[in-house]
Amino acid sequence: MVIARLRAAGCVFAEDEAAVLTSAAGSPAELDAMVARRVAGEPLEQVVGWAEFAGLRVFVDPGVFVPRRRSEFLVSVAAGSVTAGLAPPVVVDLCCGTGALGLAVTVQLGGALCHGDGPGVELHAADLDPAAVACARRNVEPAGGHVYAGDLFAALPGVLRGRVGVLICNAPYVPTTEIAFMPAEARDHEALMALDGGTDGLAVLRRAAAAAPSWLAPGGVLLVETSERQAPEMAAAMTAAGLAAQVREDDESGATVVTGVK
Repeated sequence: MVIARLRAAGCVFAEDEAAVLTSAAGSPAELDAMVARRVAGEPLEQVVGWAEFAGLRVFVDPGVFVPRRRSEFLVSVAAGSVTAGLAPPVVVDLCCGTGALGLAVTVQLGGALCHGDGPGVELHAADLDPAAVACARRNVEPAGGHVYAGDLFAALPGVLRGRVGVLICNAPYVPTTEIAFMPAEARDHEALMALDGGTDGLAVLRRAAAAAPSWLAPGGVLLVETSERQAPEMAAAMTAAGLAAQVREDDESGATVVTGVK
């Protein structure tokens, strides 16, 4: 019955989703309520309260941007970009949403967070959306990381300036006029500020590129996700900021990542 309801609502992977919902529900009544939410268009991850990402299970609260599987490519590029001279690596995740990307990079770099002394990864995350900040704190702080509320670098403590080895900015990059064509589950259930990238989609990312050099350590890298179409312009923005830009693509996931090394 659950599968039939999901199929009727247009869920392409109805069998898989039914299994997830059934395992997450604590009672038949709870299952019925969860299926009703999914049928109404709410993202599966928000319904069950978690998402699988890069081998991790991360909390996803209602209204918070759901981490996309294609962003696992950014995580792999970030983990492979750490300069040997940066010890311990400082990872910053701006526009962090759930905090999944920064957390996943930390795990791939060895999994040990720095708690003030000794080796490890120092993880910091920030977002402008209060709901995202609250959600990220549930994911990042138990692992020893720090989460801040604010607009890009303004949210970060000044002591990080010039020390960041991996700077992730998974900012919105959908042009404003294209928001209406996004899937309803994203358009109606994720914060607009997590989707709308301005006139050409690069408004927030340009700001990040312009300010990044003063926060990066020598050899540190800025990583952003864009569409294939936007990548050349984003690379140009990084070059203009004094970073060595490179476009990386993954055909399997369809992901495009632009990196800029200081």
